[in-house]
Amino acid sequence: MHNLRWDITSFQELSISQFFDVLQLRVNVFVVEQQCAYPELDEHDRHAETRHLSGYDASGQLMAYARILPAGLSFSEVSLGRFVVRKDARGQGIGHQLLSEALKEIQTSWPGHAIRISAQDYLEKFYGQYGFTRVSDVYLEDGIRHVEMVKKSK
Repeated sequence: MHNLRWDITSFQELSISQFFDVLQLRVNVFVVEQQCAYPELDEHDRHAETRHLSGYDASGQLMAYARILPAGLSFSEVSLGRFVVRKDARGQGIGHQLLSEALKEIQTSWPGHAIRISAQDYLEKFYGQYGFTRVSDVYLEDGIRHVEMVKKSK
């Protein structure tokens, strides 16, 4: 298990170097590794309430990232997306750390709000461990099987 340093920032707080690292990780995984040609950048990145969650190792390498969106931007609920762990860091519990940190941030910033995600369907069990329930049939998003999942508010 890696001991990562977690940063939560707004778009305005990201340095150019940090934003480059985030985009490089997202493009390397979603566009190159998963072979999805889609517009990786959108206006959600710089929305005033969007939270960028980044996990860095001891050497300052970006190992994991997630984007947290306020209710009403992608879904009527708060949403979590662009959830990514570097390929060479997978299978070491970093995804669990990333999701735990994201859920803590959501609880802090939007207490009592439900969370909706568009998850790759093979990750349904992973998200289910954290209280997410599948609420849709399987659908294709950028050629990859996804399901919508919701974690109800407490």
